Amino acid sequence: MWRFVHTGDLSPADNMAIDEAMLTVHQAGLTPPTVRFYGWKPASLSIGYFQQADAEVDLAALRTLGIGFVRRATGGRAVLHDRELTYSIVVSEAYPGMPASVAEACRMLSAGLLRGFRHLGLDARMADTSAHPAGGQRNSDLQSPACFDASSRHELVVEGKKIAGSAQMRAKGVILQHGSILLDLDADLLFRLLRFPNDEMKRRAQRIFERKAVAINDCMRSLHKPPVSLAAVEQAFLTGFAEEFGAGKTYGELIPEELALARKLAHAKYASDDWNRRR
Repeated sequence: MWRFVHTGDLSPADNMAIDEAMLTVHQAGLTPPTVRFYGWKPASLSIGYFQQADAEVDLAALRTLGIGFVRRATGGRAVLHDRELTYSIVVSEAYPGMPASVAEACRMLSAGLLRGFRHLGLDARMADTSAHPAGGQRNSDLQSPACFDASSRHELVVEGKKIAGSAQMRAKGVILQHGSILLDLDADLLFRLLRFPNDEMKRRAQRIFERKAVAINDCMRSLHKPPVSLAAVEQAFLTGFAEEFGAGKTYGELIPEELALARKLAHAKYASDDWNRRR
């Protein structure tokens, strides 16, 4: 039986610490496979494990604008977490039917996302990158630090534009996948937080990003429908994941072991400069 939890709006360090704590406690056999929904307070920028914070992020702009900051334990590129529902999934690699391939496991776990978008009336599909197997066509001379400007095979698109970004890691025989379900997208704010060699490259990168990324309410406007609320999005994706995993639509809670470990990880790891700026 799957467990659903909703931890509300938390700091960037707390959010990443909870995801890691869930993975560790699940590996110990104390919890079932879990889907967590959460938000961010304040709005925050997260970067992928392999990104270089000082080179790719304008840390002074983060402070000036009051934007939180954290390095994820997963890969991928920078994501602005603001008007969105964030999800994470923790499940054993030995879960029945779980593919060994990272890409195929992402595809399987993202099926709940696909159902959620369709409950909102959006014609979301898995990205077809057969012509560009590296994850979509890009300008070879412009590698943006921003996520959402290219789609991988396991990610979701609407009318060819990426609408959900996900990243996955594996440790101790357990999969952690988490990602962003965007209600609205503020590309201007995102690109104020990122570094580029010069202003022209930043403008080019933003134009590419805006052509390739889309948020739920952008799609609603193009369909001449009213915008949807965060509560409606949450309900749609709770239903989608429950249908996909054969689970009831009832929220549970994190257990004491998860909460205690998350408190330690938030302080010692995810709130520290040693972690967030170490590359």
